[in-house]
Amino acid sequence: MSLPKLGDISAQQLINFATPKYWGIKDPARFQALMEEAKSLVTPGHYLGDNLFTWGRNNSMFEDESFRQAWTANILNDADQAIAWRRYVLATLAYNVMPLRGDFVECGVYAGTGIKTVMDYLGGKDFPKTFWGYDTFDYNPVQGHSFAGQAEGFHAQIEARFAGYSQVRLIKGFIPDSFAQGIPEEIAYLHIDMNNAEGEIAALEHLFDRVVSGGVIILDDYEWSVYRSQKLAEDPWFEARGYRVVPLPTGQGMLAKR
Repeated sequence: MSLPKLGDISAQQLINFATPKYWGIKDPARFQALMEEAKSLVTPGHYLGDNLFTWGRNNSMFEDESFRQAWTANILNDADQAIAWRRYVLATLAYNVMPLRGDFVECGVYAGTGIKTVMDYLGGKDFPKTFWGYDTFDYNPVQGHSFAGQAEGFHAQIEARFAGYSQVRLIKGFIPDSFAQGIPEEIAYLHIDMNNAEGEIAALEHLFDRVVSGGVIILDDYEWSVYRSQKLAEDPWFEARGYRVVPLPTGQGMLAKR
């Protein structure tokens, strides 16, 4: 397949990005007012959203036109817009493992936006690998984490969203029980976003050894303090195998398999 190319960019022009979608704010109105002032005090190239405020950055995700198209085409809600940097981490890591053996896997699919954004960035309906997505879909097993739309029939809605994407396998059920319905022999890309430690460790126990050398593991919640229980469970799990998770300012964690 032909991978997306980077176009020409200006040496002077920097892109700013801001969205009012954050979490854990006590006084949203005051916070927003203060952040408007903060934006006026910093150099260009700021990113504000997803509990992340940076400045003096290239914001490369917005200069990658193929990614911009894939990202914007798949925005379903404010959160999808705010987490553009997280999505670009997924897209660029996926780009880098495309030459490797192995399928793509996501544990914790929700509406499928992460999967579809990566696939649309890397060929869309011509994406050359099988992409497996595991989720309960019609309900959320994590207490206090029910998301919009999660009710009977949600799985069917997400399957319809992937009409024409014959490479996608959306497996409905509770992890790890749902792995009995099928898992790939080899994995190049493993994205885990389950919002709970027990489920993520179960996924790692079943899938980590199937990740090929050079393959990547991305943990969506690893560096978020609200999900600290996942870090506390995953750090010793990886350390026992000689790995150390790389924490990212986006709240994610990642590592490459040796």
